[in-house]
Amino acid sequence: MINRWLFSHTDNSPLIVFRIIFGFLIAAEAIGAIFTGWVTHTLVEPKFTFSFIGFEFLQPLPGNGMYYYFAVMGIFGLLVMIGFKYRWSMIGYTLLWAGVYFMQKSSYNNHYYLLLLLCILMTVLPAGDYFSIDTKQNPLLQKISMPRWCIVIIIAQLWIVYTYASVAKLYPDWLDYTVAKNLMAGRAHYPIIGNILQEHWTHISISYFGILFDLLIIPLLLWKRTRFFAFCISIFFHLFNSVIFQIGIFPYLSLAFSVFFFSKEKIHRIFMKKKEFYTANEIIIPSYRNILIPVLALWLILQVSLPVRHWFIPGDVLWTEEGHRLSWRMMLRGRYGNTSFFIVDKNDPEKKRQAIDKSEYLTKKQLRLVSSRPDGIWQFAQRLKKDYAVKGKDISVYVDSKVSINGKEYKTLIDPEVDIANTKWNYFTTNPWVIKYD
Repeated sequence: MINRWLFSHTDNSPLIVFRIIFGFLIAAEAIGAIFTGWVTHTLVEPKFTFSFIGFEFLQPLPGNGMYYYFAVMGIFGLLVMIGFKYRWSMIGYTLLWAGVYFMQKSSYNNHYYLLLLLCILMTVLPAGDYFSIDTKQNPLLQKISMPRWCIVIIIAQLWIVYTYASVAKLYPDWLDYTVAKNLMAGRAHYPIIGNILQEHWTHISISYFGILFDLLIIPLLLWKRTRFFAFCISIFFHLFNSVIFQIGIFPYLSLAFSVFFFSKEKIHRIFMKKKEFYTANEIIIPSYRNILIPVLALWLILQVSLPVRHWFIPGDVLWTEEGHRLSWRMMLRGRYGNTSFFIVDKNDPEKKRQAIDKSEYLTKKQLRLVSSRPDGIWQFAQRLKKDYAVKGKDISVYVDSKVSINGKEYKTLIDPEVDIANTKWNYFTTNPWVIKYD
């Protein structure tokens, strides 16, 4: 049964079409990051970046290095699109994107995580087997079919993402439209639609449409009777997100996934008329079967498990942020903070506290991270300790941090009596110096 489900061969037109679109979009993501100033503001201007904890060794290249870095990524994306040295090009882009992802989190976005996962999957999928430079140079590499697991893993991954995104919205501030209202308030200046976005009915629509879309879009696309309707709704939803939130390639990448839901015949007829259509439906058991099945199972277990880990960590994830990342908790809250850092020279007999001017160290984007997020606060304290150690001083760092979630009252986030610079970061559970509220 499992062999039939995973290793039955089917026409590979959807995967080939997706590869072409995917390659174009990831190239646009890399090149666009240069020309929109994202690379400059996020990686070039800062004196250092806030990497994922444990990846502190990843720091931006000096000088113009990051511009060249992203230019190389763009080239890899174009090579993926045309299918030249496909596997190596995809691996190259994946490694460079992983470097960017783990190198900084002042511009953290769930979509960046999704792109990393997709890049990993695309390195193993046979997406270069047709309509590529590789197959033109070596026709023996050309194939018109693929095993069914190639589609199964993509759809399963998307289903996990959308389902968790929907479930995460089931909390009071989303259900009473507070989040939608706050999100739209910053877009009142938009021409034509700005005033409409401030209407109460708009906030209601955004809140409940968001829940229902994320929960139902994959089942509706899988069912033939509702597929076209769901596709039309997807176009509206993703274009709305593109215009309102300006989140780069991701609305268009999400629409590109539609090729995996429509019939192979339709995708072939629309995009690849000259390609021979595969109909044999053979079951071909590959030599890598005993490796592939456990790897796919482990992948899916991790994808299902990571988003629920915050339920096993004390405190509300909206407040503590512990378990927030890698969990598809998208656009769920506005987080605002006022955080002051004070250092104490351990050799000072009077133990006087000296306030730190954060702007001497951080960019505006980094200040937002350090003002309201426990991991950013902890990492900046470690940075201060390291900098003062170079000057021959052993310091303690204390924090006065007040944070508001979704515009509500400000509360103390960090225990002001704890020396943050000399505490360890707990990777898998709570950090006791983050104050919890009932």
